Amino acid sequence: MDLQILEHRVRVLSLARRGLWLYTHPLLKLLLLPRRSRCKFFSLTETPEDYTIMLDEEGFKELPPSEFMQVVDSTWLVLNVLSNGRSSTSSQAIGVTKIAKSVIAPLAEHNVSVLMLSTYQTDFILVREKDLPVVIHTLAGEFDIYKEVKGESIPVNCDDMSNGFLKPKHAASPTVHPVQSPQNRFCILTVAPDTLPAIATMLIDVLFYSHSPPKEAAPGSQDLDSIRFFAFSLIEGYISIVMDAETQKKFPSDLLLTSSSGELWRMVRIGGQPLGFDECGIVAQIAEPLADADISAYYISTFNFDHALVPEEGIDSIIELLQKRQESSR
Repeated sequence: MDLQILEHRVRVLSLARRGLWLYTHPLLKLLLLPRRSRCKFFSLTETPEDYTIMLDEEGFKELPPSEFMQVVDSTWLVLNVLSNGRSSTSSQAIGVTKIAKSVIAPLAEHNVSVLMLSTYQTDFILVREKDLPVVIHTLAGEFDIYKEVKGESIPVNCDDMSNGFLKPKHAASPTVHPVQSPQNRFCILTVAPDTLPAIATMLIDVLFYSHSPPKEAAPGSQDLDSIRFFAFSLIEGYISIVMDAETQKKFPSDLLLTSSSGELWRMVRIGGQPLGFDECGIVAQIAEPLADADISAYYISTFNFDHALVPEEGIDSIIELLQKRQESSR
């Protein structure tokens, strides 16, 4: 398999719900008018706590600094695993678990913190730019590694990257975080870019107007009978949307595309308290046991918590599996 280091240099930030009004115009531009922006990597995820945004440096320029914005200090690079020249996952086989053993677990063992962003089309692994030498050294034995430069894939000379490399100290045992599962049923969808204008009104309504006035939830305190969660990404022209089944009813069904099975998904939410960006092994906590059980998962990291979507039909056994993992690690 190949590991592609994409050109995007990504910033990760949180927008407070009470300050969303200040960012309405730039967000609409990034969401709905991609031809008027040079941004090629944009993801927005709404959770009860805030809005998490991952976007490249061109997109970041669109957002004015304010008291409502928290930005992670680091710049993140985007990795993509390719098999036979194609992304390793698709709508038919969604699964960060498919790269759990080859990428996620080794990076956790080498003290590399990762963020995950699954989309309808593929899975992206985000690593800090400063950790790239460790990433390459760690994964070079498993992958042929390429770096995207002006649209071309250039082989990375792993020997050069390893020159002077100091093996990191052995990773401390990661904290095993509690998991919760709200009752919502979720859909994982895509839409053709040329039909985006046809759902623009619905997108604006869902993101800005379809809920009560802004009220920030205390981290980890929301009622998990249901959860406010909506994710939209526009990456290199491909659109991916996650919404709950009730929200989907607002959209014209003929424009939203899903896998042929039309499968519904349930959420596993990771973290009783907000997670730290320096912490390693959070994704591995979920991805490894699911991979061992051959269960697909769609994974989205956010500013405070991580979220894995798993097939609805197996949710009870999945929660039991993850809770046993948590108990055995104590």
